[in-house]
Amino acid sequence: GPCGEGGSGAGAGTGAAQLGQGGTRDRAGACLGGCLPPQCTPLEEAWGAHATPLTDLCTGQGQAAWDSGCSSLFFVVALGKGGWWCKIKQGLLPSLEDLLFYTIAEGQEKIPVHKFITALKSTGLRTSDPRLKECMDMLRLTLQTTSDGVMLDKELFKKCVQSNIVLLTQAFRRKFVIPDFMSFTSHIDELYESAKKQSGGKVADYIPQLAKFSPDLWGVSLCTVDGQRHSVGDTKVPFCLQSCVKPLKYAISVNDLGTEYVHRYVGKEPSGLRFNKLFLNEDDRPHNPMVNAGAIVVTSLIKQGVSNAEKFDYVMQFMNKMAGNEYVGFSNATFQSERESGDRNFAIGYYLKEKKCFPEGTDMVAILDFYFQLCSIEVTCESASVMAATLANGGFCPITGERVLSPEAVRNTLSLMHSCGMYDFSGQFAFHVGLPAKSGVAGGIILVVPNVMGLMCWSPPLDKMGNSVKGIHFCHDLVGLCNFHNYDNLRHFAKKLDPRREGGDQRVKSVINLLFAAYTGDVSALRRFALSGMDMEQRDYDSRTALHVAAAEGHVEVVKFLLEACKVNPFPKDRWNNTPMDENTRSSIRLQRIPTMEKKIEQFIKI
Repeated sequence: GPCGEGGSGAGAGTGAAQLGQGGTRDRAGACLGGCLPPQCTPLEEAWGAHATPLTDLCTGQGQAAWDSGCSSLFFVVALGKGGWWCKIKQGLLPSLEDLLFYTIAEGQEKIPVHKFITALKSTGLRTSDPRLKECMDMLRLTLQTTSDGVMLDKELFKKCVQSNIVLLTQAFRRKFVIPDFMSFTSHIDELYESAKKQSGGKVADYIPQLAKFSPDLWGVSLCTVDGQRHSVGDTKVPFCLQSCVKPLKYAISVNDLGTEYVHRYVGKEPSGLRFNKLFLNEDDRPHNPMVNAGAIVVTSLIKQGVSNAEKFDYVMQFMNKMAGNEYVGFSNATFQSERESGDRNFAIGYYLKEKKCFPEGTDMVAILDFYFQLCSIEVTCESASVMAATLANGGFCPITGERVLSPEAVRNTLSLMHSCGMYDFSGQFAFHVGLPAKSGVAGGIILVVPNVMGLMCWSPPLDKMGNSVKGIHFCHDLVGLCNFHNYDNLRHFAKKLDPRREGGDQRVKSVINLLFAAYTGDVSALRRFALSGMDMEQRDYDSRTALHVAAAEGHVEVVKFLLEACKVNPFPKDRWNNTPMDENTRSSIRLQRIPTMEKKIEQFIKI
């Protein structure tokens, strides 16, 4: 056991040198109580624990390397038939930049720039991602200043990626929330095409600006909590948020003022009535922030005591942060039309004023102007999907990493979106889809899959409830395919696709893929596996490793890659006690195919 927990460097029969955390030594110098590293080095452990002269165990080169601070020196002390012996394996582990280069280059000396960009996009990241700014700036500079402008050798590549290597390594190792992003987006495209076939519905025409949109417009954008992006259809066309702004301004209010204060003025219950009804709860408060009465009251809580211009600037800055500084605009024509045709909302405003629903001193007419302004804020599917992803990510914008909303504000907002977000269809939507969402009369549906992603679906034709026909169909199909519904993960429930996991039994699959790549000599596949963090020494049911298979098949490049880049153990034994060298020497033909294997191993292991 560890020193200080019943074991000792000299007495523990584990057959391995032990490093402790402070203690005493015996007369041979062995650690008895867990010495700190400066007091008890691995070489001293090997000396003291086994009472054997160090020079008999290890070469002087090992001590010199250790003294020089070589962090890649490894000591393996094991018990064999002939007694204790020590192997020293010396060599620098490949850096993350090196592994990334090997993965993308696939055995070539240089990487075409377009190949790197294509590989990057396949992970879901975009070249415009703010987190990759340094990498992209360096890439542009490199292309301008090098003679071979479209090719990157290893040193140039490392120079370009080193500032963002952690994010890039995460991406290429498939450590994002959606590991197989290309496969997932192919499903999204299929769902998009299915919803595109839906006909029916009517474009809102209560103001001219909404009626101008073509009923054929249809777009879907998604952004995951790791900043993976995908868009299909008309995703760059600006449209007004309309009622989709209600959860966002509620989130701003709770973030600034707290839950208790906000809910002195507005309730939390579904109303069971049309969104624009002149009706309050039994406490003479609006039922919730997602109906017009509640949204008007919430609007009155934002930045009280300052002018509408200052309030609007504040909300726009907040929206820009939520959208990761992507497109957030304003339609003045829509604002003017909303104000001119806003008799119902003025009636609600006067009713609220009569019931003293506003904070004291509120100018009701000015608040309604501000309310119409917020409804007229423009977004695209792409920018709104980042807003949704900020909610999915607990208030952190996924593409900037900035905290925008408090956890309390996010939790409350998602709760109300789930119960009240889809007008009179809220109960049905919660039942069938089971995710927080909010719709607007411009045709948008903002959908949040907590801890996974945010989506914006947009299609102007609306059903009789005021929700986008195509958007509702898409949301139903998405939850029908993927286990995103709140209760899809219950035991004994029908299994659906979970894009958060790679399919199949991954332990079995990874062993099969690894050994098959070694069998076929597929070095590029092995590079991908190494970069993804796969254990390159894992074994099959016969305890055979990839090195066993590569040696048996005579694949020189695979053997070199496993030994040089992956630093695998050269002497693993299978169930029959055969090592890779044994595999290689069984056949004279195979021996001729890997004539330098023994020398190659000797470069890494000194006995």
